[in-house]
Amino acid sequence: MYLSAQPGPVGESGTALWACFSEGRGDFSGILRAGKARLQSWLKMSALSYDIHSSQSEAIHWAPRVCQALCGQFAIVKKCREKSTGLEYAAKFIKKRQSQASRRGVCREEIEREVSILRQVLHPNIITLHDVYENRTDVVLILELVSGGELFDFLAQKESLSEEEATSFIKQILDGVNYLHTKKIAHFDLKPENIMLLDKNIPIPHIKLIDFGLAHEIQDGVEFKNIFGTPEFVAPEIVNYEPLGLEADMWSIGVITYILLSGASPFLGDTKQETLANITAVSYDFDEEFFSQTSELAKDFIRKLLVKETRKRLTIQEALRHPWIMLGLPFGAHILLIFWFFCLNTCQSKGDVRAPEQQKTQPAQLKTKRLREYTLKCHSSMPPNNTYVNFERFAHVVEDMAQVDQGCRALAEAHDTLQDDVEALVSIYNEKAAWYREENESARHDLSQLRYEFRKVESLKKLVREDIQATGSSLGSVARKLDHLQAQFEALRQALSADLQWMQELVGSFQLERRDTDDQGSMFHRDAIDSLSELLNRSRTEDVLASLKF
Repeated sequence: MYLSAQPGPVGESGTALWACFSEGRGDFSGILRAGKARLQSWLKMSALSYDIHSSQSEAIHWAPRVCQALCGQFAIVKKCREKSTGLEYAAKFIKKRQSQASRRGVCREEIEREVSILRQVLHPNIITLHDVYENRTDVVLILELVSGGELFDFLAQKESLSEEEATSFIKQILDGVNYLHTKKIAHFDLKPENIMLLDKNIPIPHIKLIDFGLAHEIQDGVEFKNIFGTPEFVAPEIVNYEPLGLEADMWSIGVITYILLSGASPFLGDTKQETLANITAVSYDFDEEFFSQTSELAKDFIRKLLVKETRKRLTIQEALRHPWIMLGLPFGAHILLIFWFFCLNTCQSKGDVRAPEQQKTQPAQLKTKRLREYTLKCHSSMPPNNTYVNFERFAHVVEDMAQVDQGCRALAEAHDTLQDDVEALVSIYNEKAAWYREENESARHDLSQLRYEFRKVESLKKLVREDIQATGSSLGSVARKLDHLQAQFEALRQALSADLQWMQELVGSFQLERRDTDDQGSMFHRDAIDSLSELLNRSRTEDVLASLKF
């Protein structure tokens, strides 16, 4: 079922719109414009519409497949269709690196380099670039559709393989590499996964070299060093971080040829370190178990490719002229024999090669059982029952794994942030706890001082209460004494009043008597009255003083 959409604008080059057959993203923008000198000008933004096809029945064997790209990132390849013509192509989605600090995705310079190289090449044995699109997260390369699967998968399904068939495939690989090397382009990632068949349903399938993510243009006078590629197929100069050139591809061709003819890998160890050590030591041999049916010419071809010194390693032109390769071509037998004996004499004079065995009348048939086992174990996308796995599901799993990995990294960052926050909170808590301890000690000291002062106040209060009680008792006693004195004073006053009254009466009587006697005895009476008054006054005064003292 197709979901129709309105066509969007196209680029200046007249590039048509595309439709993905497998589940994928829509609304990719940016279109390749022909005639521009730089990729920056090629990737222009314009809205594009897609029809999405959800059926899995039209999925090809290699699309979508997951391609290992630079820096451990992935590119997803899906099958697509040009709307205007109905022609099918492959769409390679390359995840862009969003920032320089990020390790996810491919940086723009590397994408530009791959696109620039693909635009330079046009050869029957090399995949062709048709268009480039770009959106916010991906760059999409519209490539020639290569639907025949991997070469090793195809050969592993055959019961047997003759050296002539093997040389025909190696010759196609050499032709593609020769075209690259004439343009000073090194692939740097030649391996079985990157050697595809255009169509496997023909007698002699056509080989296509794919994946130019590691390819570089070799410039004279410019030293280039890097450590990349698949360990099993890299040259010693890559392992040793030495200047790299076109010779590295020739080493990889030697390894591929060795595996193709024997089903065994010449340098593969139990670990990556062991594999790299075997490569630097050029530690390999032609075990009879694997090479009993292999000709000396084929072994000689491999020997001259697996040479550590790059200057002594076969160049691409020399490899194409090697007798083992030329024997597979439709030339006259006499020309081949003359050429072979000439090369043999030259090589033997230099002591570089052993004399080949006498050619058998019947071509040797190479058993493909070990190649099938190797393909299944190491590089194939083919399951043991010779049917292809569901690459679409695998691609989604890889995308999900990438999202999970991104989520795990975000979770780790959140964990680190949370840990920092917790450490900050713990630090604040410790500071607060120390401050509270100090405040608690101060409060405890103040409370102790208050208790001491309170006890003093209570003691003073008790003393005051006792003093008040004593004062009350004293005041009661004084009051009683005052009452007693008041009573005595009242009695004294009454007595004094009585005495005064008596005295008045007595004085009055004396006055009467003085009138009666006139002047008789006046001197006597006057003296008597004065004496009596003085006596009376002294006597009463002493009584009052005595009573008061009491």
